[in-house]
Amino acid sequence: MKYSKLLTVAIAAMLIVSCKTPTRVSYFQDLKNGNVNTITSHAGIKLKEGDKISIVVKSKNNEISSLLNLPVQTTMVGYTGDRTNRGMVGYTIDRHGDIDFPMIGKLHISGMSREEVAEYVKKVIEEKELAKDVVVTVEFLNLHFSVLGEVNRPGEFSFGQDRVTLLEALAEAGDMTIHGMRDSVYVLRTIDGKQTAHVVSMLNDLQLISSPAYYLQQNDVVYVVPNDYRKRQSRVNGNTFQSTSFWISISSVLISLVSLIHRL
Repeated sequence: MKYSKLLTVAIAAMLIVSCKTPTRVSYFQDLKNGNVNTITSHAGIKLKEGDKISIVVKSKNNEISSLLNLPVQTTMVGYTGDRTNRGMVGYTIDRHGDIDFPMIGKLHISGMSREEVAEYVKKVIEEKELAKDVVVTVEFLNLHFSVLGEVNRPGEFSFGQDRVTLLEALAEAGDMTIHGMRDSVYVLRTIDGKQTAHVVSMLNDLQLISSPAYYLQQNDVVYVVPNDYRKRQSRVNGNTFQSTSFWISISSVLISLVSLIHRL
């Protein structure tokens, strides 16, 4: 009977430890009421080779406007007639950082933001006296980032604006699961053929906003590392010596054995 009581106490102690509230689940554990942290300014996405954008020019002269814009008609897939479907046609930046613009020719736009491209195109059009009082609109067509690992909706997401933060990226992916490591979020970034890994902690607000990966760039890959519990689950039935379920199972067997012994 004495051994049975000791065993019961030991099991209760293990259960209490295993049910202890995790300390690395909540974001921004350093934040206090009234905290003010300065976020480094960000100029927005800078275009580079391979990026695809749309440029729409509008002016009072509809004829000139049509000449300065790419055609937007594309043939409908699977239709054998002469029917067409209106769709967006864009410019893909070549390996030299240029696009070929109607009535103008080559324009070097690599390294520019959307706003800078719009201002540049407008300036060239007016300098060449092709049109006056033009309005130029630039939109991203194929710029995206990916979110993988311990999130609720992993996948590839488009840039809907010039500035997307790591927090917004995680929100797009449905936030981290309870099994994601809040202090080990990786952002993989490729620049000029070289990949750089930034490790960001979501537990510290100041570290997060000061990270070079706080604002995402095109083709960034965000990876949320699984915690130890999730890693153990990847093994056969999760039955390892570090698994709580393993020890609970062993304890149940021991209790049964002790009960049998006392009955004998």
